[in-house]
Amino acid sequence: MSRSSKAIGLTTLAIGVVMFCAGCYFTFAAVQGDYGLFRRVQVEAEINDLRLELDALEAEVAEMRNKTRRLSDGFLDLDLLDAQAREVLGLMRADEIIIR
Repeated sequence: MSRSSKAIGLTTLAIGVVMFCAGCYFTFAAVQGDYGLFRRVQVEAEINDLRLELDALEAEVAEMRNKTRRLSDGFLDLDLLDAQAREVLGLMRADEIIIR
């Protein structure tokens, strides 16, 4: 073998090794990187958890708005007022007996 054919063989081998390493790096980055597949699955799971939390908070806000409307001056729910007075203030009527 001549000297130039050995140089061509080594150059081809070096280019092949560099290309293989670059391919491995890009494959790893596509799977495990900041914008990779695993991160995407993690972000989607977090989005689902936050949507569930948002739905729960929206239901709680709707319940509070309903109670606020029922206790407003224009619409007074006496049963709700009685329940709130008993729960918050600890009030009871004179003819009632509390059993604990």
